[in-house]
Amino acid sequence: MSRVPISLAIGGYDHVRELLDGRIAPTGIDLLPLELPIEEITFRFTRHGEWDASELSFGKTAGLLTLEQPPVVPIPVFPSRAFRHSAIYVREGSGIAAPKDLEGRRVGVPEWAQTAGIYVRGLLQHEYGVDLRKIDWLQAGVKEPGRTEKIALSLPPGLNLTPARDKSLSGMLASGEIDAAISARDPGNAKRLFEDYQGLELAYFKKTRIFPIMHVVVLRRETYERNRWVAMSLVQAFEAAKRRSLARALELGVSHMPLPWVADNAMRWRDLAGEDFWPYGVEPNRATLEAYLQYAFEQGVCRRRLAVDDVFAPETLSSYKI
Repeated sequence: MSRVPISLAIGGYDHVRELLDGRIAPTGIDLLPLELPIEEITFRFTRHGEWDASELSFGKTAGLLTLEQPPVVPIPVFPSRAFRHSAIYVREGSGIAAPKDLEGRRVGVPEWAQTAGIYVRGLLQHEYGVDLRKIDWLQAGVKEPGRTEKIALSLPPGLNLTPARDKSLSGMLASGEIDAAISARDPGNAKRLFEDYQGLELAYFKKTRIFPIMHVVVLRRETYERNRWVAMSLVQAFEAAKRRSLARALELGVSHMPLPWVADNAMRWRDLAGEDFWPYGVEPNRATLEAYLQYAFEQGVCRRRLAVDDVFAPETLSSYKI
């Protein structure tokens, strides 16, 4: 029996290792995986839709889903997650010591629809009372000029975002043209606003149960419509690969990463987050998904407020019972 060929672009994470090397094969699928940097994946997939399935920024995904004819169908697989208190950088000598100090300042972002930035701005607004309309926002590449938004925005009234295509965040921080930057990558020429970001992120998770999702896996709509069963087949394969990765992380006798205390940290996080401490699916992630979709709508990344239960392929929202 022939299998359905599916090409997949994704980063080289430990929790997808067995999909990349073929030790786990999705049922009924002949998977062709391509391991690429996320910036390249996002650029090529949003511009050209080069693969059947792709890792994709959650920000880009949410924006695409509010189009009249969404070109993608997400599945509830989340390859990349990261707390983002650490993603706020302030220029030395700027006088910015607390989140409210960002009001009245010039702050750079790599892209308004970058997922990390959406979470940070939601955090600033809802946890620290920062009025995003009182910030002068500039958009530019982190290290290189020429970076542009990948999706159309629908910014709310009173919010000012200016492209600076011939400049970079790093350069503008060095010259004093901006006072701060929000970026998933360190722009240089700045320090973190929150020096004790890990402590704050831990307290934030305990309070909100939000574990920020950066990237999701999506299918091109035509790929999904041809064979809707591939959505669940991929979810099951991703789950199987992830379970092996979590077991490796917890193994005390052997370090699978070139770092000390990997298992100790994994056990501490498991005790806090639960047995499946990197959960896929909707229900274990509902608090995170609800918050994120609210932020994306409030900030003009989405043209309408998306409902969590309408985001993912319906075949992936429930499973059989025996």
